[in-house]
Amino acid sequence: MRLLLIEDDELLGSGLGDFLRLEGHGVDWARRLGEVERYRNEPFDAWLIDWQLPDGSGLDWLRARRARGDLTPALMLTARDLLDDRLRGLDGGADDYLVKPFAPEEMVARLRAICRRSAGSAGARVRLGDVGVDLAARCAWLGSERVDLTSREWAVLEALLLRPGRIVSKPELERLILGFASELASNALEVYVSSLRRKLGRDVVETVRGMGYRVGGAAR
Repeated sequence: MRLLLIEDDELLGSGLGDFLRLEGHGVDWARRLGEVERYRNEPFDAWLIDWQLPDGSGLDWLRARRARGDLTPALMLTARDLLDDRLRGLDGGADDYLVKPFAPEEMVARLRAICRRSAGSAGARVRLGDVGVDLAARCAWLGSERVDLTSREWAVLEALLLRPGRIVSKPELERLILGFASELASNALEVYVSSLRRKLGRDVVETVRGMGYRVGGAAR
Protein backbone atom coordinates (compact mmCIF):
# COMPACT_ATOMS: atom_id res chain seq x y z
CA MET A 1 0.00 0.00 0.00
CA ARG A 2 1.00 3.60 -0.48
CA LEU A 3 0.29 5.54 2.72
CA LEU A 4 0.29 9.19 3.75
CA LEU A 5 1.38 9.63 7.37
CA ILE A 6 0.43 13.00 8.90
CA GLU A 7 2.25 13.10 12.24
CA ASP A 8 4.32 15.86 13.85
CA ASP A 9 6.14 13.78 16.48
CA GLU A 10 9.58 13.10 14.98
CA LEU A 11 10.31 9.96 16.99
CA LEU A 12 6.90 8.39 16.44
CA GLY A 13 6.70 9.38 12.78
CA SER A 14 10.17 8.03 12.03
CA GLY A 15 9.46 4.77 13.86
CA LEU A 16 6.10 4.24 12.16
CA GLY A 17 7.56 5.03 8.75
CA ASP A 18 10.41 2.55 9.24
CA PHE A 19 8.03 -0.15 10.46
CA LEU A 20 5.62 0.32 7.55
CA ARG A 21 8.42 0.26 4.99
CA LEU A 22 9.78 -2.97 6.49
CA GLU A 23 6.27 -4.36 6.06
CA GLY A 24 6.55 -3.56 2.34
CA HIS A 25 4.50 -0.37 2.18
CA GLY A 26 5.35 2.98 0.65
CA VAL A 27 5.15 5.91 3.08
CA ASP A 28 5.07 9.66 2.50
CA TRP A 29 5.40 11.63 5.75
CA ALA A 30 3.99 15.11 6.38
CA ARG A 31 4.84 16.68 9.74
CA ARG A 32 2.23 19.44 9.54
CA LEU A 33 -0.86 20.23 7.49
CA GLY A 34 1.04 22.77 5.43
CA GLU A 35 3.21 19.97 4.07
CA VAL A 36 0.19 17.91 2.99
CA GLU A 37 -0.59 20.29 0.14
CA ARG A 38 2.26 18.92 -1.96
CA TYR A 39 0.46 15.56 -1.98
CA ARG A 40 -2.94 17.02 -2.87
CA ASN A 41 -3.14 15.29 -6.26
CA GLU A 42 -1.27 12.14 -5.28
CA PRO A 43 -3.07 8.77 -4.96
CA PHE A 44 -2.92 6.93 -1.64
CA ASP A 45 -4.38 3.68 -0.39
CA ALA A 46 -4.91 5.16 3.08
CA TRP A 47 -4.14 8.11 5.35
CA LEU A 48 -2.84 7.92 8.92
CA ILE A 49 -3.75 11.18 10.63
CA ASP A 50 -2.76 12.70 13.95
CA TRP A 51 -5.56 14.84 15.40
CA GLN A 52 -3.58 17.72 16.87
CA LEU A 53 -0.90 19.14 14.57
CA PRO A 54 1.26 22.27 14.95
CA ASP A 55 -0.72 24.23 12.37
CA GLY A 56 -4.23 22.89 12.82
CA SER A 57 -6.56 19.98 13.37
CA GLY A 58 -6.09 16.74 11.47
CA LEU A 59 -9.77 16.01 12.00
CA ASP A 60 -10.79 19.33 10.44
CA TRP A 61 -8.53 18.52 7.47
CA LEU A 62 -10.21 15.13 7.12
CA ARG A 63 -13.68 16.66 7.31
CA ALA A 64 -12.76 19.03 4.49
CA ARG A 65 -11.50 16.16 2.33
CA ARG A 66 -14.68 14.21 2.95
CA ALA A 67 -16.77 17.27 2.06
CA ARG A 68 -15.00 17.32 -1.32
CA GLY A 69 -15.95 13.69 -1.88
CA ASP A 70 -12.57 12.09 -1.16
CA LEU A 71 -13.21 8.56 0.18
CA THR A 72 -9.59 7.52 0.80
CA PRO A 73 -9.58 5.25 3.90
CA ALA A 74 -8.43 7.13 7.01
CA LEU A 75 -7.07 5.89 10.33
CA MET A 76 -6.99 8.49 13.12
CA LEU A 77 -3.93 8.23 15.41
CA THR A 78 -4.30 10.27 18.58
CA ALA A 79 -3.75 10.41 22.35
CA ARG A 80 -7.36 11.61 22.80
CA ASP A 81 -9.02 8.61 24.42
CA LEU A 82 -12.37 9.87 25.71
CA LEU A 83 -15.52 8.32 24.26
CA ASP A 84 -16.65 11.73 22.98
CA ASP A 85 -13.33 12.10 21.13
CA ARG A 86 -13.73 8.69 19.50
CA LEU A 87 -17.25 9.54 18.40
CA ARG A 88 -16.14 12.91 16.99
CA GLY A 89 -13.31 11.26 15.09
CA LEU A 90 -15.47 8.55 13.56
CA ASP A 91 -18.36 10.89 12.82
CA GLY A 92 -15.87 13.35 11.33
CA GLY A 93 -14.84 10.91 8.61
CA ALA A 94 -12.29 8.53 10.11
CA ASP A 95 -12.78 4.88 9.16
CA ASP A 96 -11.07 3.76 12.36
CA TYR A 97 -9.58 5.32 15.49
CA LEU A 98 -6.45 4.19 17.34
CA VAL A 99 -5.35 5.64 20.66
CA LYS A 100 -1.65 6.26 21.37
CA PRO A 101 0.38 4.44 22.51
CA PHE A 102 -0.40 1.46 20.28
CA ALA A 103 1.34 -1.58 18.84
CA PRO A 104 2.41 -0.94 15.22
CA GLU A 105 1.26 -4.46 14.33
CA GLU A 106 -2.29 -3.51 15.36
CA MET A 107 -2.05 -0.31 13.32
CA VAL A 108 -1.11 -2.27 10.19
CA ALA A 109 -3.92 -4.79 10.76
CA ARG A 110 -6.42 -1.95 11.10
CA LEU A 111 -5.07 -0.34 7.93
CA ARG A 112 -5.53 -3.57 6.01
CA ALA A 113 -9.07 -3.90 7.35
CA ILE A 114 -10.22 -0.40 6.38
CA CYS A 115 -8.64 -0.75 2.92
CA ARG A 116 -10.39 -4.09 2.37
CA ARG A 117 -13.71 -2.60 3.43
CA SER A 118 -13.16 0.32 1.07
CA ALA A 119 -12.56 -2.19 -1.73
CA GLY A 120 -15.82 -3.98 -0.86
CA SER A 121 -14.36 -7.00 0.92
CA ALA A 122 -14.40 -7.64 4.67
CA GLY A 123 -12.10 -10.66 4.37
CA ALA A 124 -8.43 -10.80 3.54
CA ARG A 125 -8.78 -13.53 0.88
CA VAL A 126 -9.67 -12.70 -2.71
CA ARG A 127 -10.41 -15.06 -5.63
CA LEU A 128 -9.61 -14.22 -9.24
CA GLY A 129 -10.65 -17.36 -11.08
CA ASP A 130 -7.97 -19.95 -10.32
CA VAL A 131 -5.90 -17.36 -8.46
CA GLY A 132 -6.17 -16.87 -4.71
CA VAL A 133 -4.69 -13.85 -2.94
CA ASP A 134 -4.30 -13.24 0.79
CA LEU A 135 -3.96 -9.49 1.31
CA ALA A 136 -3.00 -9.90 4.97
CA ALA A 137 -0.29 -12.51 4.41
CA ARG A 138 0.78 -10.80 1.14
CA CYS A 139 0.89 -14.02 -0.85
CA ALA A 140 -0.80 -15.60 -3.86
CA TRP A 141 -1.66 -19.07 -5.17
CA LEU A 142 -2.41 -20.48 -8.59
CA GLY A 143 -4.64 -23.45 -7.95
CA SER A 144 -3.05 -25.11 -4.93
CA GLU A 145 0.48 -23.92 -5.70
CA ARG A 146 1.90 -20.90 -3.92
CA VAL A 147 3.37 -18.31 -6.30
CA ASP A 148 6.34 -16.18 -5.30
CA LEU A 149 5.98 -12.53 -6.28
CA THR A 150 8.61 -9.80 -6.12
CA SER A 151 7.86 -6.72 -4.01
CA ARG A 152 7.07 -4.66 -7.14
CA GLU A 153 4.84 -7.37 -8.62
CA TRP A 154 2.96 -7.55 -5.34
CA ALA A 155 2.64 -3.75 -5.21
CA VAL A 156 1.02 -3.71 -8.66
CA LEU A 157 -1.37 -6.55 -7.80
CA GLU A 158 -2.32 -5.07 -4.42
CA ALA A 159 -2.95 -1.59 -5.84
CA LEU A 160 -5.36 -3.05 -8.41
CA LEU A 161 -7.07 -5.39 -5.94
CA LEU A 162 -7.81 -2.45 -3.64
CA ARG A 163 -9.60 -0.82 -6.61
CA PRO A 164 -11.65 -3.75 -7.98
CA GLY A 165 -13.30 -3.15 -11.33
CA ARG A 166 -11.79 0.33 -11.61
CA ILE A 167 -9.43 1.30 -14.44
CA VAL A 168 -6.20 2.59 -12.91
CA SER A 169 -4.15 4.72 -15.28
CA LYS A 170 -0.47 4.00 -15.82
CA PRO A 171 0.69 7.26 -14.15
CA GLU A 172 -1.51 6.65 -11.10
CA LEU A 173 -0.36 3.04 -10.78
CA GLU A 174 3.27 4.12 -11.03
CA ARG A 175 2.76 6.69 -8.25
CA LEU A 176 1.01 4.13 -6.07
CA ILE A 177 3.98 1.79 -6.45
CA LEU A 178 6.85 4.23 -6.03
CA GLY A 179 5.45 7.39 -4.49
CA PHE A 180 5.84 11.11 -5.03
CA ALA A 181 9.47 11.57 -5.98
CA SER A 182 10.31 8.35 -7.83
CA GLU A 183 10.19 7.45 -11.48
CA LEU A 184 10.01 4.13 -13.29
CA ALA A 185 11.72 3.32 -16.54
CA SER A 186 9.28 3.89 -19.39
CA ASN A 187 8.38 0.22 -19.80
CA ALA A 188 8.85 -0.99 -16.21
CA LEU A 189 5.14 -1.16 -15.36
CA GLU A 190 4.44 -3.22 -18.47
CA VAL A 191 7.24 -5.58 -17.41
CA TYR A 192 5.66 -6.08 -13.95
CA VAL A 193 2.21 -6.67 -15.44
CA SER A 194 3.65 -9.14 -17.96
CA SER A 195 5.42 -10.97 -15.15
CA LEU A 196 2.21 -11.18 -13.11
CA ARG A 197 0.40 -12.65 -16.08
CA ARG A 198 3.17 -15.18 -16.65
CA LYS A 199 3.04 -16.29 -13.02
CA LEU A 200 -0.71 -16.08 -12.35
CA GLY A 201 -2.35 -16.37 -15.78
CA ARG A 202 -3.14 -14.08 -18.68
CA ASP A 203 -6.50 -12.94 -17.31
CA VAL A 204 -5.41 -11.78 -13.87
CA VAL A 205 -4.75 -8.19 -15.02
CA GLU A 206 -6.76 -6.63 -17.84
CA THR A 207 -5.25 -3.95 -20.06
CA VAL A 208 -7.81 -1.34 -21.11
CA ARG A 209 -6.18 0.10 -24.19
CA GLY A 210 -5.35 3.76 -23.91
CA MET A 211 -6.69 3.97 -20.36
CA GLY A 212 -4.81 1.69 -17.94
CA TYR A 213 -5.20 -1.58 -16.04
CA ARG A 214 -7.80 -3.25 -13.84
CA VAL A 215 -8.76 -6.46 -12.15
CA GLY A 216 -12.39 -7.46 -12.58
CA GLY A 217 -15.20 -7.94 -10.10
CA ALA A 218 -13.64 -10.88 -8.26
CA ALA A 219 -15.69 -13.32 -6.25
CA ARG A 220 -14.66 -13.10 -2.61
